[in-house]
Amino acid sequence: MTDCVGLPELVRELARTPDVAVADGLRAAAFLHRVVAWRAAFAAREGERWALYQEAAPEFAAALFGAWHAGKQVVLPGDTRPETLAALRPLVDGFAGELPHGLLPAPIAATRQVDLSDAARSWPPLCPRSTTVTLFTSGSTGAPTGLPKRLDQLDCEVRALQRAFGANLSAGTEVLTTVSHQHIYGLLFCVLWPLAARRRMPAARFAFHEEIVRAAPHVSPGAVLVSSPAHLRRMPASLDWTGARRALRAVFSSGGPLPPDAAADAHAHLGRWPIEVYGSSETGGIAWRTANDGNIAWTPLPGVEWRIDDGLLAVRSGHLAEAGWVVGSDRVEAADGGSFVLVGRADRIVKVEETRVSLTRIEQLLLASPLVEEVRALTVELDIGLRTAVVAVPSAAGATMLAQGGRPALVAALRAVLAQALEPIALPRRWCFPAALPCNAQGKTTEAMLRELVRGVLPRVQWLPAEGPGRAAALLGIDADLAVFDGHFEQAPIVPGVAQLDWVMTLAAQALEVPPRSAFRQLDALKFQQVIRPGDVVRVDLEWQAEKGTLVFRLVSDVGQHASGRVVFGAIIGASDV
Repeated sequence: MTDCVGLPELVRELARTPDVAVADGLRAAAFLHRVVAWRAAFAAREGERWALYQEAAPEFAAALFGAWHAGKQVVLPGDTRPETLAALRPLVDGFAGELPHGLLPAPIAATRQVDLSDAARSWPPLCPRSTTVTLFTSGSTGAPTGLPKRLDQLDCEVRALQRAFGANLSAGTEVLTTVSHQHIYGLLFCVLWPLAARRRMPAARFAFHEEIVRAAPHVSPGAVLVSSPAHLRRMPASLDWTGARRALRAVFSSGGPLPPDAAADAHAHLGRWPIEVYGSSETGGIAWRTANDGNIAWTPLPGVEWRIDDGLLAVRSGHLAEAGWVVGSDRVEAADGGSFVLVGRADRIVKVEETRVSLTRIEQLLLASPLVEEVRALTVELDIGLRTAVVAVPSAAGATMLAQGGRPALVAALRAVLAQALEPIALPRRWCFPAALPCNAQGKTTEAMLRELVRGVLPRVQWLPAEGPGRAAALLGIDADLAVFDGHFEQAPIVPGVAQLDWVMTLAAQALEVPPRSAFRQLDALKFQQVIRPGDVVRVDLEWQAEKGTLVFRLVSDVGQHASGRVVFGAIIGASDV
């Protein structure tokens, strides 16, 4: 097993080994130059709490440790959507990195760089209990909830990961990833654990399977892929995975259990059974498993204790904020060898006009139908009050019914399933049938994403195979009940141009590495050629031209081109007066 440096002493240890590679093409000495620069930038500013967003993991890590060594508490937004930043602004003293008007370090003169390793070596260790980072997790209402993590919690979890898996992963191993370090899984697996165990952080996050395939032949054998169920369950068989099978030593997945067929498919493509890590933002890592030989049981991570409280999993570990037991919402059963099996979620009970309704029960009933492959139930606030809604991915049989009979036929069939077991008031009022559940950079389906679907602003989206990096395409199903038709127009409804632009911006943010909307500068060559009406199926093509800071789009259908144009983004201006 490779050595694992404690996070409080990490910077001082790196200063003692300046030639160690911390990322591809980046040595510890150069990394420390960035840490020192970020520390100076933060130290020169008032305020204790700073929001940080930085796409590249090495620069993010430098900013994180620079802020910590400047005595700052770091807050990590999960994305850069305007509503996210608006909610975050009152909670912090400033923005840093790739955020609007974010703090950036001033360049360090070359004559000073030679002294930086020595300077960092003299820094005192970070205080394990007063050094914190706050992440965000979606609560039951979908509103992001801030979750502070102390450095001692993170350090304990890094050590547990090293004890569990480090024997098979040597120092210098390169980490590849499809997930974001702005969330706890990516923060641990792509930044903190690699740094502590002398592995190489990922230089960039892969958004497409094609990028993994292209990169794999150029990485050293024994690389690690940190991914999610969303990526591993949709691996195109048309790609040549030979290089990936040769390069990868291990594949990690977190964010939800992998279905057995998806785990087997990932093994066939990548040559490794994914190591699934089970946990949450609140509890940290709890257990792990691989699905080879039909295994479904979870083995606790080193240092994690567990027990069953009234059918629910309770855990105790150093990953938690307090020393006591925490009872979760997962029902479990004990298995052989001190492991356990997940047997479902505890009921999520909501009240609809004083009637208790189980969202879990709605999901269970629909999953028992041959028409549904995946489903999420939630509540929405309508003019008539709180009601239930469903986002369901149709099975092959459901997709056939949808194609032949349309939405009314599929909704009627599924309502009939629910009507046998639920009171009328509990029946969903809103239904969405996407080809796949939406997911974020962590591969997780958030409550906010589901609400965006059911509130009727976005059309039904079916993503098409990517034609290459920087490109994305999707088919949009324009249903008559979309909210964008309200007022446009009652006798002959059409999609207004502003709604089409909103679709383009929203979908681009989901599929491409475009800047946040706050960086929007202007629209060029905007044309609306033909109207979009209810019932249309429209293809949207997106191309992100990073060198020009421009998003090129067009919307077309069988009748021709509906809209086209270019969205130009400006540079995100950061403070540099440090």
